[in-house]
Amino acid sequence: MGLFARTPLEINKNLPYTISFANATKLIVGLGNPGKEYDLTRHNLGFMALDYFAENNSFNAWIENNKFKGWVSEKTIGSYRIILLKPSTFMNLSGESVQLITNFYRIQIHDIAVIHDELSIPFGQIRTRVGGQAAGHNGIKSIIKSIGPDFGRFRIGIKNDFTDNKDQSDFVLSKLSKTEQSSLPTLLNEVSSMLTEYIYSNELPHDTHTILTD
Repeated sequence: MGLFARTPLEINKNLPYTISFANATKLIVGLGNPGKEYDLTRHNLGFMALDYFAENNSFNAWIENNKFKGWVSEKTIGSYRIILLKPSTFMNLSGESVQLITNFYRIQIHDIAVIHDELSIPFGQIRTRVGGQAAGHNGIKSIIKSIGPDFGRFRIGIKNDFTDNKDQSDFVLSKLSKTEQSSLPTLLNEVSSMLTEYIYSNELPHDTHTILTD
């Protein structure tokens, strides 16, 4: 892996957050599988990114909420109530958790963003989009089935030189390489920066963010 292709934004801790009565709710979902055996696996990058964002922005402690089938944390940022969700349903049923919390808080689909791994994108790239198909991702497929396709997506690339030599299921459930793990702080910091931009601008960042080059 090479040097950084883009310097991460200075974000999170130094931003002038203002607390006020929230007039809208945004839901940010990180996808993954529960259980220690899935720590540092490629399919859990959504969990890792949301944990990093929550910790670096002083969100409330995670609470396991059986009613929503997931772990929930929240904070008011500016004029928004920001709810973070990590489904505990395992990846293939993530939509159940998202639908439950969406219905309870009456969250609009355009106020939902999902962070997930993306097998077709090289490791070190983060791409965003609204809507589209699941591209073989079972967590996204479940969410589309539950609430429709028109939510925002932060897609973290996991493709590397060994992707094509492994069964896809085995690859996404395998742990990140040592080189990839060493790049995680920079990668997660950039996702956190993008989430902050999303919250304050009320729209997804449009460009592809490339953190690492070959």
